[in-house]
Amino acid sequence: MNQAKFQMGRLDHVHIRVPDREAAAQWYAEHLGFQPVKKYEFWAKGFEGGPLQISADGGKTMLALFEASEGHPMIPQITGIAFSSDAENFMIFARSLPNGIAKPSGQPLHIDDIVDFDMCWAYDFVDPWGNSFELNCYEYERIKTDLIDADSVNPLRYWPSDLYERYKDENV
Repeated sequence: MNQAKFQMGRLDHVHIRVPDREAAAQWYAEHLGFQPVKKYEFWAKGFEGGPLQISADGGKTMLALFEASEGHPMIPQITGIAFSSDAENFMIFARSLPNGIAKPSGQPLHIDDIVDFDMCWAYDFVDPWGNSFELNCYEYERIKTDLIDADSVNPLRYWPSDLYERYKDENV
């Protein structure tokens, strides 16, 4: 019987560190045609230090602008590449862990290292040479049901779970 093998999905976004997120967004808009992606506005406005997602193709591929600061509440952001995967492929990846892939700390990546971003799920990892990657899945409810709940996974969070709900209620 052949076991399904994980394959990285499409390019989703690239992490960019900038000293002034709004000034950078303006430059990318004026010179390269990037615009903020409203769907992900919560990440920029919902909590201190979140990324401003901008895109020149309607959100298919994005730049995630992080303001470089000492007080960043999340893990220190460095330049990195994020890919997006469908739920099936994402679950294959998650259930294969640990498998020789390391977290940014250098420790083995485990299924419980999944991050709940309220709109998507993600794993942060590095290759053997220290290059940073993120794997995202935007099929939020499917991953919650078929992976998180089914496998009793305890995800990481960078902000309180009710923050996104309050933000959605205020911006509908």
